[in-house]
Amino acid sequence: MTNLPADVLSRLWAHNQAHVLAGWDKLASSQRANLVAQLSAINFAELDQLIAKAKQVTQPAKSQQIEPLPVTPAVVTPHETQLGEDALRRGEVAALIVAGGQGSRLGFEKPKGMYPVGPVSGASLFQIHAEKLLALSRRYGKPIPFLVMTSPATDAETREYFLANNFFGLNEADVIFFQQGTMPAVCARTGRLLLEEPGNLALSPNGHGGTITALAERGVLTELQKRGVKHVYYFQVDNPLLKMCDAGFVGKHIATRSEASSKVVFKTKPEEKVGVFALLDGKCGMIEYSDLPQELATAREANGELRFRAGNPAIHLFAVDFLTRITSSGGLAFHIARKAVTHFDPETQAVVKPGTEPNALKFERFIFDALPLAERWLAVETSRAEEFSPLKNATGADSPETVRADQIALFSRWLEAAGVPTQEQPVEISPLFALDPEELKRQIPPKFAIGGPTYLK
Repeated sequence: MTNLPADVLSRLWAHNQAHVLAGWDKLASSQRANLVAQLSAINFAELDQLIAKAKQVTQPAKSQQIEPLPVTPAVVTPHETQLGEDALRRGEVAALIVAGGQGSRLGFEKPKGMYPVGPVSGASLFQIHAEKLLALSRRYGKPIPFLVMTSPATDAETREYFLANNFFGLNEADVIFFQQGTMPAVCARTGRLLLEEPGNLALSPNGHGGTITALAERGVLTELQKRGVKHVYYFQVDNPLLKMCDAGFVGKHIATRSEASSKVVFKTKPEEKVGVFALLDGKCGMIEYSDLPQELATAREANGELRFRAGNPAIHLFAVDFLTRITSSGGLAFHIARKAVTHFDPETQAVVKPGTEPNALKFERFIFDALPLAERWLAVETSRAEEFSPLKNATGADSPETVRADQIALFSRWLEAAGVPTQEQPVEISPLFALDPEELKRQIPPKFAIGGPTYLK
């Protein structure tokens, strides 16, 4: 076949996947190059193992001992704060934003990080996070590397957005983009690779747990080690209330020599759709809200609080040495999901639409699978009102309306504490003006008053 590398062809035949080459001679040169690149990136031996695993008769899962996770109170000592601040001054902390998703659930056909959520300014999620990093870099006199994890669907547009906005004041050399990996979808019955269209495999991101693998595969971990970075502050793009590289949290992490530390928001309702931290056979782990047995989800303590209430806001702090150890041993395990996938059949040259039953297997890694691998771990309480307001839905809970309202409420409390009544007006405080209530008190001009929608910048 014209322009088809011999090694790719031999691997396809060896793994019974040569069907994807049907119609090869009709493909344009760009389509052929794309398909070869996608096929060359596949670990076929690993894929075969996953397909075989999916076909095995599922055995009843071994019963795990599940207990509530011990959570450290939010109180931070001066010593812990000092440890965190010293680490930031030495440049030992990097920030990692998971930004591989589109805003399609919001009716926004761009990377979600570009969504405007500033209640007065209209600042995007990316701008808010980047300006927090810039403010912290100025406070501690040391740049904080900004690791921006994208996906094939968001990479080009995200890079262009940062470039068009002059990296929001950050040094371009300190903004490190890297792509999340992908995995091919395969037919659930035959295990054969599926095509999205001629010359293009049906690929999907390999899950937020693929972040760790990508750090190693893209050379980011090596770069961090060269820079002297020892800790990676992991968070998701959709939470503008995040306390970026929180010095107190960093200090607790360092003081306990933790390898994997997590922030916790306490659930008040069993039906809230956040994962729950728990002790799984004595190890720190997390259970998806949909997988937590009903009797555990609704169980309550004598004081009426939920027994399993340690909710996961997806804010973690990982030791670089820990991430290196995980990736050197092959990364996190894949989870197998059965999905309905519309695909192109190269042999019939027709589009196949699935019925009501899933027709495909997809493979994902989950970041929380890293937690039980840590020899030393830490879970620290945080305030939902101060640090967790995710943007998920177009309307209702976790929507632009609630996220903007939560920001206004937070900034209103800061202003009230500084002696400035807000008169119930929309208010917003840029991270470049103040990162916290204490800094706001120092920055606010004498006799300052709110007379309408206000953006302090």
